[in-house]
Amino acid sequence: MLVQLSIRDIVLIERLDLGFSAGLSVLTGETGAGKSILLDSLSLALGGRGDGGLVRHGEDKGQVTAVFDVPLHHPARALLKENGVDDDGDLIFRRVQSADGRTRAYVNDQPVSVQLMRQAGQHLVEIHGQHDDRALVDTAAHRLLLDAFAGLSDEAMALGELYRRWREAERSFKTHKAKVEAAAREADYLRACVEELEALQPADGEEEDLAERRARMQKAERIAGDIAEASEFLNGQASPVPMIASLMRRLERKSGEAPGLLEDTVTLLGTALDTLSSAQMEVEAALRRTEFDPRELERVEERLFALRAASRKYAVAVADLPALAVKMIADLADLDAGEEKLGRLEKAVQETKALYDAAARSLSAKRLQAATALAEAVMAELPALKLERARFMVEVTSDASNASADGIDLVEFHVQTNPGTRPGPIMKVASGGELSRFLLALKVALADRGSAPTLVFDEIDTGVGGAVADAIGQRLKRLSERVQVLSVTHAPQVAARAATHLLISKGPAEKAADKIATRVAEIGPDHRREEIARMLAGASVTDEARAAAAKLLAGH
Repeated sequence: MLVQLSIRDIVLIERLDLGFSAGLSVLTGETGAGKSILLDSLSLALGGRGDGGLVRHGEDKGQVTAVFDVPLHHPARALLKENGVDDDGDLIFRRVQSADGRTRAYVNDQPVSVQLMRQAGQHLVEIHGQHDDRALVDTAAHRLLLDAFAGLSDEAMALGELYRRWREAERSFKTHKAKVEAAAREADYLRACVEELEALQPADGEEEDLAERRARMQKAERIAGDIAEASEFLNGQASPVPMIASLMRRLERKSGEAPGLLEDTVTLLGTALDTLSSAQMEVEAALRRTEFDPRELERVEERLFALRAASRKYAVAVADLPALAVKMIADLADLDAGEEKLGRLEKAVQETKALYDAAARSLSAKRLQAATALAEAVMAELPALKLERARFMVEVTSDASNASADGIDLVEFHVQTNPGTRPGPIMKVASGGELSRFLLALKVALADRGSAPTLVFDEIDTGVGGAVADAIGQRLKRLSERVQVLSVTHAPQVAARAATHLLISKGPAEKAADKIATRVAEIGPDHRREEIARMLAGASVTDEARAAAAKLLAGH
């Protein structure tokens, strides 16, 4: 329920902090005191349409904060949690309205979209007035209310799941059928492609491996000639090794004739021969390492050419050829086994549709039965509301060809306000005052089913008095035993039944005494008797009015 409403700088409201309790709370006050501003502020906090004109004159922004205490399993918490909003503790809705028209929305101090705020707010509060009864405008809401009255909401949700399964089976069938038909038109081409790719057998990473091998062989081919020339120089006929060896032997023979003259030269020549011998071996080894089969290079280049040609042909990267081959093989398999799979999918469509049809017919029969019971429950409330000559009807039109996630039924509330007149949709036939009373009767019949935890009724007793106003008060009181009810009222009979009475008045503003501000305060027994006496008597409160007010309060 709504536990607190704080308003800052909205129209005539300068600063206002209101606490609310369970049961029936009424808001009264003289015309123009600001009752509509209070409801506009609450609507703003629930995601209603913003307007820079709502900001108090002279201020750059206004703000409204509404605090709700709801159970852990409440749909509003689930919705907020799905959208990443922390839902621990109370739910705190805050809306900041700037004078330039911009607004910001927060839930539990987390920024949210106004749309999410509005969706969550619809689970928390319903605001009903003579000219703004969304519960009666949308026929989808009529179906939801009927299902709630009959306890069919879970069954309706299960039917929605069956509908989704049926439609998903249909989509799978149609998709596969189109795929098989397209594949059949391209069967010859597809088979040729599969044969070509199966013959090619592209492998993952093959292009990179082949390119690396080709680069390595081409590099070896380029340097092999230089290494062969070095080998020929060191080992061929022009090799300096025999000449150096012959020269070293002659010098060795001569060294004995001239001791100390040639020994170092002979040693260095020996070292040179050893180094040249090592060079000969290394060149031979290098030559062997550069050896490759030219035919291997040719095979690698041919394979690369084939892969890249296929890549161009099928307009995919070489790396994607293996996946393309798998897909084409699968497409061909779908073509070859298409009729069998198509039969299975068609059977699934028939089975899921049969389940949906059976569940939809069952739910439709229960709705038809519940429609009579709901109409009777609402009709029972009408005489006391001075609608004894009116009739309330719940029309359920079933059409299996118009199946949806909600079933096969169109549910509409129809009324006949006077005997002899033609019944019709409630929003077209009933007047503003009648509409409010029909709505109240409907809410009483539903009790706390299909209702937000807080109901706000904005002057639904306008234009009625005496016994009708008392009947409205009785029913608001009954409703408040199951949900929180706030009522803006001009009827003393309604105000006398409230558990909490809030008086709306105007007075000097705190910041500037020359400006007017709306104030709201909970009033005690004595002040409450005086306010109800004012509502009975008008501007001049008489002792008789006070006595009548005391009698009203004593009777409730």
